[in-house]
Amino acid sequence: MMLDRRRLLTSALTLGAMHAFPGLSLAQARPLVFATFTGSWEEAHKAVLVPAFRKANADAAIVLDPMLSVDQIAKVNAAKANPPIDVMLHDPGPALVAIGQDLVDPFPADKSTYFRDLIPEAQDAMGPAPFFQVVGLTYNPETVKTPPTSWADLWKPEFKGKVGITNLNSTLGTGWLVEIARMRGGSEANVDEGFKALEELKPNLAAVAANPGALATLFQQGQIDISPGNFNAIQILKARGVPVEFVAPKEGAIAFKTTIHIVKNSPNKELAFKLIEAALSPEVQTILMNSPYLIVPTNTKVAMTGEIAKVLAKDTAELKKKFVFQDWKKINEQRASWIEKFNRDIKI
Repeated sequence: MMLDRRRLLTSALTLGAMHAFPGLSLAQARPLVFATFTGSWEEAHKAVLVPAFRKANADAAIVLDPMLSVDQIAKVNAAKANPPIDVMLHDPGPALVAIGQDLVDPFPADKSTYFRDLIPEAQDAMGPAPFFQVVGLTYNPETVKTPPTSWADLWKPEFKGKVGITNLNSTLGTGWLVEIARMRGGSEANVDEGFKALEELKPNLAAVAANPGALATLFQQGQIDISPGNFNAIQILKARGVPVEFVAPKEGAIAFKTTIHIVKNSPNKELAFKLIEAALSPEVQTILMNSPYLIVPTNTKVAMTGEIAKVLAKDTAELKKKFVFQDWKKINEQRASWIEKFNRDIKI
């Protein structure tokens, strides 16, 4: 069976370390493995976080293993005693699953230089949030002459066959379903009105994307003109010259924290902690806040500038006032059934 490139790199680094230091066990020699997200997140972490971590830690060996949260959890669950991953990255729903399945250790906040500087919403005892993701309205300004102001604008007749959404496997899709349910009196516990709204949206739907990255690509291909969208993914497209803009709806842009976790039974816990420290540092967060990454920082020592300050918030205090934070513990209780219903009923 052929090994993929990433496995070969991991094996080579491990064998090299064992050759240089014969007393090391296989677990001790294995490089730090960080399961990041695919796409722009892998790019940002490869370009900024990994070099900062290695510079502060004597060029310690590290491998990025980009994958979806569900795959991270499955991998660790399959080898709990000797996990193949040391650090996991999760959105709120999967983070609660990983914690509930006892796959991660508490974060040693007392050792951290930066934990106390994070906004309170990012100070999670089981894994801090190095950044937030933000979901609002995205549109093509060349075809949509009047910028949208509300989630309700997606149902306007002029957008027939021009709207894109994601399925509920993505945090974007599930979070947006909750918000349109709220518009009609629903909540995290009851999204029936949200599904009714989706049925009414069908004439306007042009595509249902598998994830936020795929949704952003639909703008690039000219297949959609308007959608709920991830700020970061859209801004990367904008930096590449694609005509697309982001606006926070009057109901409030959805914000969800993305947390970073030390995997239980990791043989590299100290290096895992140091990688997380680098992710929380104002130096790394400042770089990632700027183009082309435009990741919303959580460290209060980072002064918000550029597109983030212009479109989202001028500082972390304003960020907390303007954004909608959802109850993902409540959402997780029914999310599986929502996904099943969506995949069965929402077809175009």
